[in-house]
Amino acid sequence: MNMKKRGKHLGKIKGFSIQFLPYSEIRKLDSNDRIKKILSIILGNNILILQGKLKSDEETRLIGDTMAMIDHVKNFKGIELAVISGNGKGEGIYRQFTYGIANALTGGDVNAITIIGPATIVKEMKRNPKKIELLLNR
Repeated sequence: MNMKKRGKHLGKIKGFSIQFLPYSEIRKLDSNDRIKKILSIILGNNILILQGKLKSDEETRLIGDTMAMIDHVKNFKGIELAVISGNGKGEGIYRQFTYGIANALTGGDVNAITIIGPATIVKEMKRNPKKIELLLNR
């Protein structure tokens, strides 16, 4: 297949970038500042890969805040969010113990990855136990 046909077939995706955020950068922030930091990244047309995961109340607040922003921020259509986490099943007792201590020390689940992206870029996230498929808008 030549490049012209391939380009027409795939369509165009508007510019975006992917940003990795280690949990250590948000560990000491309070919930409000965590959400502000995440929103500033997402509003910058970025897909965020966050080491760890947010607390359930932070995730709920993030979704609520983005829903409130839809009518007030130009070209903002919300977010797509998915978390994939190792559950430790099938691993040795020592490994599970080590993960438990690491999570207690960091204050978050370091064995998880959270992906958050603006709905203008991310069409859908399909989550399986071991992977996330990220489908982008054209």
